[in-house]
Amino acid sequence: MQQGRLESDICFPLPGSRIDILHKGPMSSRIRAQDKQAEDVMEFHQGRLLDHVHLRARDLAASKRFYRAILASLGHKPTFETEQAIAFDELYIDQAESYRSHVHIAFQAIEPDGVRRFYEAGLANGGTDNGEPGERPYHPGYFAAFLLDPDGNNIEAVYHGPTTRSAADVVIHPLGD
Repeated sequence: MQQGRLESDICFPLPGSRIDILHKGPMSSRIRAQDKQAEDVMEFHQGRLLDHVHLRARDLAASKRFYRAILASLGHKPTFETEQAIAFDELYIDQAESYRSHVHIAFQAIEPDGVRRFYEAGLANGGTDNGEPGERPYHPGYFAAFLLDPDGNNIEAVYHGPTTRSAADVVIHPLGD
């Protein structure tokens, strides 16, 4: 097996090799190259990098209205809500006291119509156009729309084309004592 190495313990494959990503521990991963076989297909995993995203909102009521609308258009409901905060699975939003977040977040849509519903719901609930629904040049089948939320965060809905998933979501159970 041939591979290139960096001091950071990340191995980069040489041309003609297959890539496997192995979990090494919290906040680190290692890439291993293996000899290429004729029928090798690259496989990638999503949904295991981020634990949560925390947005700080200038106007929490406006942000709640915006995120309820756009995420409902994609089939999601709040998983937690108080007067001080709202959460949708790993997305947590609360009132900013001293600073606001400025990030890009992309939500997955299961069809192009979901992207269109996201865009319309966002515009109707305080969002600003940042890119109408349509094909993007990022890869074949990338269909997305972009909105700025009430605080200026760049919020996207994207459909990557027909796919299959190994699981609808990840279920986490605490270990017993």
